[in-house]
Amino acid sequence: MRSIVTAALLAAGFCAPVMADIRPDQAEFRGLYKELVETNTTLSVGSCTLAAERMAARLKTAGYADDEIHLFSVPEHPKDGGLVATLAGSSHKAKAILLLAHLDVVEAKREDWERDPFVLVEANGYFYGRGSSDDKAQAAIFTDTLMRLKTAGTKFRRPLKLALTCGEESDGAFNGASWLANDHREWIDAEFALNEGSVGVRDANGKHVSLGFEAGEKVYQDFLVEARNPGGHSSLPRPDNAIYSLAAALVRIGQYEFPVQFSDTTRGYFTAMATLEGGEKGAAILRLLADPNDREANALVSTNPVYHSMLRTTCVATLLEGGHAPNALAQRATANVNCRMFPGDPIENVRAQLIKAAADPSVTIVTTGEVGPTTPPPPLIPWAYDAAKRVAEKHFPGVPLFPMMTTGATDGPALNAVGIPTYGVPGRFSDPDGDGVHGLNERKSVEGLYDERDYLFDLIQVYLNGK
Repeated sequence: MRSIVTAALLAAGFCAPVMADIRPDQAEFRGLYKELVETNTTLSVGSCTLAAERMAARLKTAGYADDEIHLFSVPEHPKDGGLVATLAGSSHKAKAILLLAHLDVVEAKREDWERDPFVLVEANGYFYGRGSSDDKAQAAIFTDTLMRLKTAGTKFRRPLKLALTCGEESDGAFNGASWLANDHREWIDAEFALNEGSVGVRDANGKHVSLGFEAGEKVYQDFLVEARNPGGHSSLPRPDNAIYSLAAALVRIGQYEFPVQFSDTTRGYFTAMATLEGGEKGAAILRLLADPNDREANALVSTNPVYHSMLRTTCVATLLEGGHAPNALAQRATANVNCRMFPGDPIENVRAQLIKAAADPSVTIVTTGEVGPTTPPPPLIPWAYDAAKRVAEKHFPGVPLFPMMTTGATDGPALNAVGIPTYGVPGRFSDPDGDGVHGLNERKSVEGLYDERDYLFDLIQVYLNGK
């Protein structure tokens, strides 16, 4: 009978999800993670407020009192809320450690995905779902950590704080991290914060190559590139055309390479990578470290897209709009050029280089959208970095850990700007393709998620009794 039923199910196309054997505590964590991923937190139809309320309910089941949890939102953005929770420390003088994660996710259309993006699916050794990696994996781990520590009743010298916020993925949302930093600093004040942003490297065969401790990130900034023209009837083309002018300027901007720059963080990163790479590319990295103007070394090193981005400011066209009728010459054509500026590279310096690259005085280039903080990267606190390396040697033996700069953007600058050093914490490994983050069929390694959880649980406890 069992074989008949199995055959019938297979014939019907039914296939039960394959779940790895896991520990009881991992099973409880998986339920939390599943609830978080399956709570839609997109800007269009989702609710970070609901996700925060659900995490607050879980914290309360672990023993947190109402006065240890702050649920927050603002009237203008009722669905963009978040929470701050605190596990008290034994010392009245020791500053807290803050865990920061964002609840909101990038939009995901069901018709584009192989699976429902808001149903957690485990298959082929991965968890699939929007936010399964960015950033609900870390939000779940951090929430779970506070629950486990509360349940165990362990006393630590430092307080531990958790901030789950909204608005990291969209300019149109209320940014909880900025609001907390500027309006309620006392809720999140800490010695330093642990955040997303650090990604370990896994090769095509799944082998762990390296771990990163992120100290600093590139600065996000959009620029509006615009060409204007008197226009006219399309039957009477004129030599100057707004669309052609914009297109030509964008091609020249696309061909422009910003100069190589190094910070203390990226210098440490590339020094380590030179050893790991070895051979011709390793030698080229060393030459570039010695002379950032070495064009031959730059060309070789920059064939790696991650290295290319980490070495300089990068700008790329992301949106286009032009014309007002199919039978009329365009009077206006615009493009959004998204720049990820090297830390410390002034906005006006970047804009001046874009203007130079465009090489057309009729094309205007101005900043658009929110101008983010351009604070320098946080100093690398030696004891915090050393602890991360020491715990990593236990959990990921033989895998080197070194400082890095993320080429993306996080909420870290909002906290760095008010004097809370914020680091992308190690523990996460990514496949060479980036695990589909912000794209289709986003995924997270099942084994990797549980390993990251174990590593961070140990590291956070070390920090709570640290220097």
